[in-house]
Amino acid sequence: MTTATVTDLYPTRGTAEVSTPRQDPVLWGAPGTPGPIGVAGLQAYERDGFLAVEELITEDEVAVYRQELDRLIDDPAIRADERSVVEPRSQEIRSVFEVHRISEVFAALVRDERVVGRARQILGSDVYVHQSRINVKPGFGASGFYWHSDFETWHAEDGLPRMRTVSVSIALTENHDTNGGLMIMPGSHRTFLGCAGATPKDNYKKSLQMQDAGTPSDEALTKMASEYGIKLFTGKAGSATWFDCNCMHGSGDNITPFPRSNVFIVFNSVENEAVEPFSAPVRRPSFIGARDFTPVR
Repeated sequence: MTTATVTDLYPTRGTAEVSTPRQDPVLWGAPGTPGPIGVAGLQAYERDGFLAVEELITEDEVAVYRQELDRLIDDPAIRADERSVVEPRSQEIRSVFEVHRISEVFAALVRDERVVGRARQILGSDVYVHQSRINVKPGFGASGFYWHSDFETWHAEDGLPRMRTVSVSIALTENHDTNGGLMIMPGSHRTFLGCAGATPKDNYKKSLQMQDAGTPSDEALTKMASEYGIKLFTGKAGSATWFDCNCMHGSGDNITPFPRSNVFIVFNSVENEAVEPFSAPVRRPSFIGARDFTPVR
């Protein structure tokens, strides 16, 4: 299958699940390229598909971003905006998308060299923001995110051709081992799992609350978990996890009293611009999958 003359290297959303070995590098930067990540960190990222940073931002900076998060979720105009997603049960705000355009505070974080510099180093080029959001995940019943590969969705529904995309989740509250933390299967980034089933029209409206299309089967997840294991990420506010776009990951519900809030930024290489979706009838809205490829400066 081709779209806009771009060959589909990663078929998905067909009649059956299909595994495809990764066709792309994990690290796109030339060896020895200077940047904020050391040699050992780059090696770990290439091997595991992720890199944890104990303190990406300071305690004082966390307070600034937490205050901005609270301002956004308390703003009735933001709540009414289509970029906000609410919890199905509690009707509390779950996520707010495109925060780097809504908020100058978060826009400055995107431009911070500690953040964008790592993205450039991993992807070996200038980068743009494919997606940004704050995830609130309040206590007492906030729902989790089921197992998935982000690239499966971004390829199928947004038209990203290659695995040249990296995400960072920056903790704005402490990540305990009990409040619905991020889980990743180490090494899973080296195999693409194409999921079964066609993409419904406007699938994003449902998937932002509870994903269905693009989720692996129980059998596939059991096999992958047995092969790769599962890593749960904990850490104080200000810590961060960088992870490859094809990592199989998810998080559980948060039934504790303690919120798990983070800012989530997705950087894509300017050399990997989105084309038409590979396995969906229409593009998702640009606040979910950007069509402005202007490099971050």
